[in-house]
Amino acid sequence: MVRAAVLPAVGAPLEIAEIDLPDPGPGQVRIRLAAAGVCHSDLSLTNGTMRVPVPAVLGHEGAGTVVAVGEGVTHVSPGDPVVLNWAPSCGTCHACTLGEVWLCANALNGAADVYAHRTSDGGDLHPGLNVAAFAEETVVSAACVLPLPDGIPLTDAALLGCAVLTGYGAVHHSARVREGETVAVFGVGGVGLSTLQAARIAGAAKIVAVDLSPEKEELARAAGATDYVVASDNTAREIRALTGKQGVDVAVECVGRAVTIRTAWESTRRGGRTTVVGIGGKDQQVTFNALELFHWGRTLSGCVYGNSDPAKDLPVLAEHVRAGRLDLGALVTERIQLDGIPAAFENMLAGKGGRALVVF
Repeated sequence: MVRAAVLPAVGAPLEIAEIDLPDPGPGQVRIRLAAAGVCHSDLSLTNGTMRVPVPAVLGHEGAGTVVAVGEGVTHVSPGDPVVLNWAPSCGTCHACTLGEVWLCANALNGAADVYAHRTSDGGDLHPGLNVAAFAEETVVSAACVLPLPDGIPLTDAALLGCAVLTGYGAVHHSARVREGETVAVFGVGGVGLSTLQAARIAGAAKIVAVDLSPEKEELARAAGATDYVVASDNTAREIRALTGKQGVDVAVECVGRAVTIRTAWESTRRGGRTTVVGIGGKDQQVTFNALELFHWGRTLSGCVYGNSDPAKDLPVLAEHVRAGRLDLGALVTERIQLDGIPAAFENMLAGKGGRALVVF
C-alpha cells in the first residue's frame, strides 16, 4: 500500500488515500518517488480544462528510484535514479515519423488505463497524465522512464520532467532565441522561471519578465530577467519603451489567457515571434484583424511540452545544471508533502510563488 493524492471526480477536492499497486508487468517499471512538482496542468485536470479519465492519481512532473522492472525492460534496473516522462512518443504515428515527437497522437493513451486500486473499496484508479507522480510509489510504462544523468540532485530532478523541458524548449526549439535578441516572458511561475533561465542561457540581451504580482520581481531577476513589468493595460507599451519603441524579438506566454496572449503578441516587434506555452480553456478566444496580421508580419505559434524530445534534451539540460548555467533549486519556492497540494493549487490561482515541490 502507498499513499497518493486522488482526484475522485472533476471539480472535487483531492483526497489523500491509500492505494494498492500491482507488481510491474511486461514493459513496466515500479518507481519510488523522491519528489513531484505541482504544475498548472494538474490544476487544469482538477477543474476540467484538460480532461482525463477519473478517478485518477495526478502528478506528471517527477523523479525517483527504480524499485522493480517487468519483463523486457533493459534500459533501467532497480536502484537507478530516473526522471518521469509523462508524454512518451509511440514512434509510429504521423507526428513521430516527422520527428515531431511532442505532438505524438498516442502519447496520452496510458491515461485511460487502470493502473491501481483504492485500498478502501477496490475502486479503479487511472494514472492521470500517464505517470501518477502524486504518490509515494507508482507503476508506469517503461517508455515513461528516463535514466537520470549523473551529477543531478534526485529531488530537484523532478522539475526536469515538465517545467524545465517546457521552458527551455520554448526558447531553444520553438522561438529559437538567438544571442543578442530581446525576450519577454509572461508569467513567472515554474515554467516562466525556467523560460527566463533558458533565455539567459541563449544569450538574450534584454529579458523582460511580466507578472501580475510585484512580489515576484526578485524571483524573476534571479532567474535572469533584466527588467520587470507588473502586468496592466499598458504592458505592451511599457515593453516597447524598454526596447527603443520597437518591441521584443520574442515573447513567450506562459499563462494561457486570451488577454495575455494578445498582449504578448502586441509586445513583439514587427516581424517578431510569439510562442504560447500556457494552456487556456476553450472560452479564451483571441482575435486579430486581417490587416494587422499582414502589417506586423509577426509569427504566433503554439508550443507543446517545449517542442522537446525528452530523451535527447535531458542530457543537454543535465550539462547546463552541472555547469551551473541552470539552477533547478531556484525554481522551487515551497517544499511540501502530499497533503499540501490543495494549498499549492490555491497559491497558484492567487499567483503566488514559483514551483511547489512535493518531497517524499
